[in-house]
This record gives sequence, structure tokens and C-alpha cells, in this order.
Amino acid sequence: MAFFTSVMSQEIPKVLVLGAAAPAFSLPGTDGKTYSLTSFSEAKVLCLVFTCNHCPDSVGAAPRMEQIYQDYRNKGVAFVAVNGNNPDSLLPAELGYSPFGDSFDEMAPFAKDYGWTFPYLYDGEKQELTTACGAQSTPHAFIFDAQRKLRYTGRMDDGGRNSGAVEKSYLRDALDALLAGGEVKESITRSFGCSTKWLFKKKHAAESQAAWEKKPVTVADLDEEIAKQLRANGTEKLRLINFWSTTCGPCVKEFPDLIDAGRRFQTRAVEFVSVSLDPVAQRPAVVKFLESRHAAAPDEIAASVKAEGRASNNYHWNGGNPDKLAQAIDPEWSGALPHTVLVGPRGKILWRHSGEVDAVELRREILKGLQ
Repeated sequence: MAFFTSVMSQEIPKVLVLGAAAPAFSLPGTDGKTYSLTSFSEAKVLCLVFTCNHCPDSVGAAPRMEQIYQDYRNKGVAFVAVNGNNPDSLLPAELGYSPFGDSFDEMAPFAKDYGWTFPYLYDGEKQELTTACGAQSTPHAFIFDAQRKLRYTGRMDDGGRNSGAVEKSYLRDALDALLAGGEVKESITRSFGCSTKWLFKKKHAAESQAAWEKKPVTVADLDEEIAKQLRANGTEKLRLINFWSTTCGPCVKEFPDLIDAGRRFQTRAVEFVSVSLDPVAQRPAVVKFLESRHAAAPDEIAASVKAEGRASNNYHWNGGNPDKLAQAIDPEWSGALPHTVLVGPRGKILWRHSGEVDAVELRREILKGLQ
């Protein structure tokens, strides 16, 4: 029988009780294999850690997870990570701490980044195992003994978002106790991290997207003087500036990734600024394109733009010779479109790229700039 608690008028499964049997499952892994409970039947202890790609606490714990696996793999411990988040239940602003979202396709590159060599399974589509265990957040650990009875549930350690070593590891203490044939002293702790992205949250995410698509999109003229101000960046924000045109194929193709980046990092003081190089007479086409891509400014950024005395986060160059634009923002720009620069506070260019951007690389560079 399932036990639930109500949150946001929805029912969230309660945590599996101590002594309960490990739930059966059949889930795909990032290595192309399908894993079940019987896949680990020879292990003395089974450790399931519900985690994900986007949560800063999970990102911080990622190196420690591989270390635990390496330290216990030859002691009879099966260590398995499970992504139980539904990617469609995430809001863009929740994705500002990792280059990756929580889709199955993004799990393998995430695992590669951290050198994971243990199974990483996906449960985000149906969330059957996540529901059965009552995984509340990421990360949330569950340790089962040789009889596959639950002996520990809670957080891995007190590391939080720290990616380094920790003084206190509840996971290691529990594993050591079970391997020694003893009792786990602290058998229940509170998990800590981003809440599980349950399927019911898809509705909220869809409503948020619908509201975003109704936000007004503005375009302002850009001359040499305003361009210099954009580059000078007298704010504490990172400023992602993209030169583009409606007639440039790569520009059009990459634009959704740039909008997405602006939304992902909206609460982390990152502003996306678009600069159209279309002829001045093509303003209607520029506006139409930006509106079709929903190139509005997130609320947090719109407020800061207004505070700077600026009219928009989208600009249309009307300053004549584009050499003036290059000198004002990035003298290394060759003139080829698209061209993107990441400007730090006080005008330091942290990264530049000519040609179509790679979305993951772009997010990595933004995260570097935020460090």
C-alpha cells in the first residue's frame, strides 16, 4: 500500500519505511543495458542513490559518488544511481547550475563528465521506482541489505554543494556497519537537495511556458554609444551578446539555445542581449522573428535593464558601418555571423565564439564566468 503526503494539492509518496523490501524495477541505463533488481543479486549490499543532472547538490555530490563506488565495489556493494526526475517538469530557471538538463539523452554526457563507472538508470518517464522508494530530493540514498531490506535512507553526507571531501558521510557509515554485520546507528536522515520533479509538475511547467510566450518582446535601436555601454558592463551581471541576422541560417538555428541560456541563468545575473545586423529598413522582419522566438527578457533581467535606463534586451544596429559595432563591443569580430561574446562585469570578455554555438559548451562557459 502506498503512503502519500500532500504538497501543492498533489500527492507525493512518503519515504519507504525501514525494513521494507527493495521494490522491483526494470530501467534503462546510460550504457545501453536494462537493469533490474536481479541484476545485482550477487551483491551483499545494494545502494540506490536518486540523483539528477541539474541539481547543484547532485552536481556537488557527483565526484563523491564515484569515489564511494570505487571504495566499496570490491567489498560486495552494488552502487547504482537513478535519475527519477521528469525533464518536462522542470522550469528553465531551475537549470542554472549545470550544463545539462534531466533528460535521458543528457545523462550519459553528465556521467562522462564525472567519470562515473557505475550504472546510471532512468526512471523519469514513469517514476515507478522513484514513487515506490519515495525519493524526496536529489540526492536521496537508500541502502538495502543482503535480504534486500531497507536499512538506511537519507542524505549521502553533509557535503551539500561542495564537491570535495567531507568529514561526515552517513552513506559510508551505513555501508561499513552492514558489511561488518552490525546495525546502522543513524538509519534515517533527511535527504537534502532539489525536490523530485514529479510528473504532476509538468502542468505547472507548461503553464509557466504559456505565460512566457505571452510576454511582450521589445526591440530598441543600437548606436555606437549604447554599444560601448553594453561592452563596458557597469553591472555585476554577465552579459551574453549575440550578433545575428534573419537571413543567416546558423543564426536562426542557434537562437533558441541562446534564449534558453538566458532563461536558465535568469536568477544568476546573466543577461542575454541580441543585436540584429539586418538592414534598418528590415525592422518589421526583425521584430517578427524575435516575437516568434519569444525573445522577451525574464522578469529579473527586465528589472535590471530598466534600472540601467535601457529600453530592451534586443537591439537593431542603426549605427552605419558595422566596424563601429566591432570596435565598441569586440574588435576581434571578423564580421561573420553569428558571433557571440560573454562579457563579465566591467567589460572583460570572458569568451567569444564565431559561428553556431554548441548549447552545452555555451552553458559551460557561463558557469565558468559565474564562479
